[in-house]
Order: sequence, then C-alpha cells, then structure tokens
Amino acid sequence: MAEEKDQSMIEHLEELRRVLIVSLIATFIMTGVCWFFSDYILQIIIQPVTATGNKMHYIGVMEALMTKIKLSLFLGFLTALPVILWQFWSFIMPALRKTEKLYFTIFVIVSYLFFIGGILFSFYTVFNLGVKFLLHFGGEELLPMLTIGNYVSFAMMFILPFGIVFELPLAVFLLAQLGVINYEWMVKKRKMAILVSVVTGAVLVPSPDIITPLMMAAPMYLLFEVGVSVVKLVEWLKKRKAKRQAAQEEAEERARNNNEEEKVTENNKD
Repeated sequence: MAEEKDQSMIEHLEELRRVLIVSLIATFIMTGVCWFFSDYILQIIIQPVTATGNKMHYIGVMEALMTKIKLSLFLGFLTALPVILWQFWSFIMPALRKTEKLYFTIFVIVSYLFFIGGILFSFYTVFNLGVKFLLHFGGEELLPMLTIGNYVSFAMMFILPFGIVFELPLAVFLLAQLGVINYEWMVKKRKMAILVSVVTGAVLVPSPDIITPLMMAAPMYLLFEVGVSVVKLVEWLKKRKAKRQAAQEEAEERARNNNEEEKVTENNKD
C-alpha cells in the first residue's frame, strides 16, 4: 500500500514536471516569435510619449537590447499563457468530475480573456492618458529625458496589475456561487473597498505623485461595483432557481397526492 502511494506521488510529480517544462518551452518559443515584432510593439508602447512630441533615449550600451529582450519575454509569457493554463488544466482534470471539468474549462477561458482585457484596457485608457497627463506638468521649460529601459519597465509594472485586478468580478462570481459572500455584505464593505483600492494602487504602481496610483485605484473600485452587481445577479438567479424547484416539488407532491387519492377511491369501489 505504501509503495502504491509512493508510486502515485512520483507519477504526480513527474506529470507536474512535464507541465512546467512544456510551459517554459512554450514561453521561450513565443518569446522568440515576439522578438521579431518587438520593434513594432515598442513603437505602440512609446506612442503616448511620441504623441506629445518627445523622444525616447537610452543611456547604456546594452539598454536597448535588454529592453527588447525584457519586452519579448513579457509578451512571450502573455501569448503562451493559454498553453500554460491548458497544461495546468490537464494536470488537474483527472481529479475533477464531468460537470466540474466543464465549469473549470469555462473559468480558465474567461479568466484569460479578463486578464488580457484588463491589460488592453489599462494601456489604451489609463496608461495612455496618465503618461500624457504627467508629461504635461513639465511645461515648455523642462525637457523630459526618458530612457527606454525605465519607461518599458514602468509600462509593464503599470499594466500587469490591471490584468490581475480584472479577475475581481470573476472571483466575486465564484464566491457568490459558493455562498461565501452576499449582496448585503458587499454593500457594507464599500468604504473598505475605497481604502483598499487606494492602498493597492499605491503599492502596485509605486510613483512619487498621487495621480498615478489614483488612476489605478479608480478602475479597481469600479470593478468592485461591478462585483456588487454580479453578486446581486447571482442571488436573484439563485432565488429564481429555488422558486422553480419549490414549484416543481409542489407540483410533484400534488400529483403524488392525487394518485394516492385515486388509488383510495378505486379500492373503496372494489
């Protein structure tokens, strides 16, 4: 018995090792693919700066090369994420039931779409407007000397948390389905949500100014409000389902009573 458990544990570790290796290979392959598009993507990323008439600089011999490698790795991970999620899904799948497999598959797909949606939303709205807004403070007297390495690092640190934060409605939906949270609890935590959003924005987007963290905090709180609406919808669906089940059970009980009455009537006739 102990040997069977040891073999089972070794098999699981071997499977996990395979999942990690395949995930790393997929990431490196997609990093190589993204390398060929790094110049084009770099132009898109620096567009908020170039749109203001400013130019990007690099002050180290290796800075431009390392920036492209860092950007390619970042994009490679994002593009390889479906493969990574699929690998971990296949690792967990044998332990799930048929319905659980369906729900988990939907969860993986939706979570990835939310993650990418958060990144795209961040870049084309908050990040784009934020960079232009912050550069405006320099005025005509001050000339910004932005280095490409620091700028790309700032961009990745800024937009990546949005992908994670955009998972909030999905997480709230799952917790509401499990009955861990409810609408009244969410409403009572609104003040706490504002505080947490501001603190989280300051931690995830470290910046000496107050504007940049607030640009992170505002969408976070809006997502909380979306989560409140999601919980309310889930509770409404649960109540509707409960009423249907109650009506169905009542109808079955009536049919059962009618059958019993008919049997009694037939027995009395006999």
